[in-house]
Amino acid sequence: MAAHLSLCQLMEPEVMASPYRLYRELREADPVHWDPFLHAWVVTRYADIVTVLSRLSAERTPTPEKLDEMGLGALSPIIQVMSLQMLFRDPPAHTRLKNLCAAGFTPARVAILQGHIQDIADSLIDRFIGKGKADIVADLASPMPAIVTAEMLGVPVSDHDMLKQWSIDFAEILGNFQHQPDRVLRVATSVRDMTNYFRAAIREQETNPHEGLVNSLVNAEVDGIRLTEEEIIANCILTMIGGQETATNLIGSGLLTLLLHPEQMRMLQDDASLIPAAVEELLRYESPIQHTARVAQEDFSLGGKLIRRGQSVLAVLAAGNRDPDRFSNPEVLDLKRGDRGHLAFGWSTHFCFGAHLARVEGHIAFATLLRRLKNLALASEDFVWRENLGLRGLSGLSVRFDPAGEELAAPRPETVHR
Repeated sequence: MAAHLSLCQLMEPEVMASPYRLYRELREADPVHWDPFLHAWVVTRYADIVTVLSRLSAERTPTPEKLDEMGLGALSPIIQVMSLQMLFRDPPAHTRLKNLCAAGFTPARVAILQGHIQDIADSLIDRFIGKGKADIVADLASPMPAIVTAEMLGVPVSDHDMLKQWSIDFAEILGNFQHQPDRVLRVATSVRDMTNYFRAAIREQETNPHEGLVNSLVNAEVDGIRLTEEEIIANCILTMIGGQETATNLIGSGLLTLLLHPEQMRMLQDDASLIPAAVEELLRYESPIQHTARVAQEDFSLGGKLIRRGQSVLAVLAAGNRDPDRFSNPEVLDLKRGDRGHLAFGWSTHFCFGAHLARVEGHIAFATLLRRLKNLALASEDFVWRENLGLRGLSGLSVRFDPAGEELAAPRPETVHR
């Protein structure tokens, strides 16, 4: 009955615009579904997704030999970097890498930065508030996390535009099923440039040490073992991308969701104390990360299906976040839901260590936009979703509001460039 269903349908523009009907059909008709087009199992029920994320292996990067066999040898430089990233490692290697990187993203560290993140948000809004119109993605949702991520890494904030473009390029590989040859060349070039960039950042720490994740990883030691330079570079790249993509997509698609639900948005404008709960609901309702993959290391039974050793399993986080067996009225946006059990940041050992930072950035962005932009509304309904099947976000979001030159804050150039 579900033979015609495939996640490849996400590549169709109308499905990409709203994939939740496809997810619902898969969950209802065949929740553990063999997708012959992707040669992988697709899992869409919340409980089954938790099982997959808890028990199956994250080590799924193909060997160079396998890539050559598949005619994808051009991906080798990219896959070599990915194979060293914690996202594609199992414990104990994953635990060691995650603990080292997470040290720079603790709630205490984020709390110290919170006032500065507010300054960054205000400084960016100052640039367009007098115009009465803006592209929220280009003017706020993209640059704000890029600036914050640069500061967390300890690299020049003036590089944030370059970091953002690299993040977009690498996300092509993380989020899509099929890789177009012209895009592979661009991503490979970006990986080379990022590798050179972070190698230079490591060298700089030797002569000019300063605070940030690069410095922390260079000096990190666990049981007398240090990270290799290639491990430092690979996980700086992953942290840079994770620190940007989740927050950018949360802010952009989250604001769109609010604008399409005006009663909910008015409720939030009237009571800012609801914003933390609203961020959780927006993460559930429009998950920035739509799916992730695992590999079965042994034969495994799930939902009455036998998953063979070596087979890939796609856990559709966004489908689990709308599973009625876990969330009541899951298709309804309810900013008072107050449920943090969603899967937007993953689960178990691979739960996103930057989740607290993304939540804070979302909180500050929504609170500041709703407070400062009066009569905020969509300027156009011709918004376009990025062509990324796994990292869901808008390519742009045009809005209009009352120009408010008198609300301009004092210039803060040092919060944007240094």
